[in-house]
Amino acid sequence: MSSLRTLVLGLPILGVAILVAIGVGSTGPHSPPARQSDDASKPTTQTDGLAEAIFAGGCFWCMEPPFEKLDGVASVTSGYTGGKETGPSYKEVSSGRTGHVEAVQVKYDPARISYAYLLEVFWRQINPTDDGGQFADRGKQYRTGIYVHDREQRKLAEASKQKLEKSGIFKKPIVTQIISAGAFYPAEEYHQDYYKKNPSHYKRYRRGSGREGFLESVWGKRPLEPPKKPEAQKADTKGKSMSDKSKHYEKPPKAELRKELTPLQYTVTQEEGTEPPFRNEYWDNDKEGIYVDVVSGEPLFSSLDKYKSGTGWPSFSKPLEDENITRDVDYKLLMPRTEVRSKHGDSHLGHVFKDGPAPTGLRYCINSASLRFIAKEDLEKEGYGEYLALFENKAAE
Repeated sequence: MSSLRTLVLGLPILGVAILVAIGVGSTGPHSPPARQSDDASKPTTQTDGLAEAIFAGGCFWCMEPPFEKLDGVASVTSGYTGGKETGPSYKEVSSGRTGHVEAVQVKYDPARISYAYLLEVFWRQINPTDDGGQFADRGKQYRTGIYVHDREQRKLAEASKQKLEKSGIFKKPIVTQIISAGAFYPAEEYHQDYYKKNPSHYKRYRRGSGREGFLESVWGKRPLEPPKKPEAQKADTKGKSMSDKSKHYEKPPKAELRKELTPLQYTVTQEEGTEPPFRNEYWDNDKEGIYVDVVSGEPLFSSLDKYKSGTGWPSFSKPLEDENITRDVDYKLLMPRTEVRSKHGDSHLGHVFKDGPAPTGLRYCINSASLRFIAKEDLEKEGYGEYLALFENKAAE
């Protein structure tokens, strides 16, 4: 282990004296009190209707306070995630051999505080350009990471990371990883709320490790605005153009797709499969709404352009957002056909033919398995409120 604990124990007396002088005791930041158990608890699950976020930012002692003080956060738990072993102890994780990282699990009320705001708080606790650990704690067990539970968290995390990259605050590349969440194991009890149990030692460690000085130099003159309520954040999206470039759509890793998609959805979108006609979800759907890529969420088609083609597959005369569609000629049936794919998700959608209705004369023959339908009444809460105007304009005609 390359943390202060190992450094202190492995250095000669002179080295120990130096570390003590800067405020880091010779027992190291994470050393347990006498006779404490190293047995970690079993993995946790979401309960009580609270949402869950997991962030790795190096020493978990330093990651608890910033989140615990937020209104809307119910609990913050120090622990381990990202490794293969079950129920690892601190001693095992700190050796660097289990693959786990130190992390915090944040349980919060999404009606009072948003995941997007938690991300803003996270970035302000770490050095996101350091891939070798955090501050005085070195090793892969101290690397930073955002562990996402679903596609929406991944989308928000990617957008937040991209925003930080474009801000120019850091001159070096942002190396913090965005990873699918796995099992989270709470750390030993003496690690929980360490800043409350041992405030003096905690403050010396935070200062002596270099974290406090670094964060002050980067963020001291950039105060974080108080959080908006989630309802207010949604309201901010109203009035944006339908070609809003601020939205970020991305294809998740293959391993995550295998977990989240049904076998048919995976076969169709990733392996260019075709579902059976008349026995698919949307071929006869006549509700008002839009169709988005089941993989990336990017808007693809509207019910306003859907028509009954008699083929047994959803058919559209044109895309909702042409820039989210790519077209390429394939020869899988020996004769040339124009394949249609999503731009950002790179999902196989279907094909386009020149036998459709006026005015386009086109028929986009699309697999239901490639789509997710969002009804008109759900557009706002699903984050596609800008498309409501389409249906409001139709009603006014």
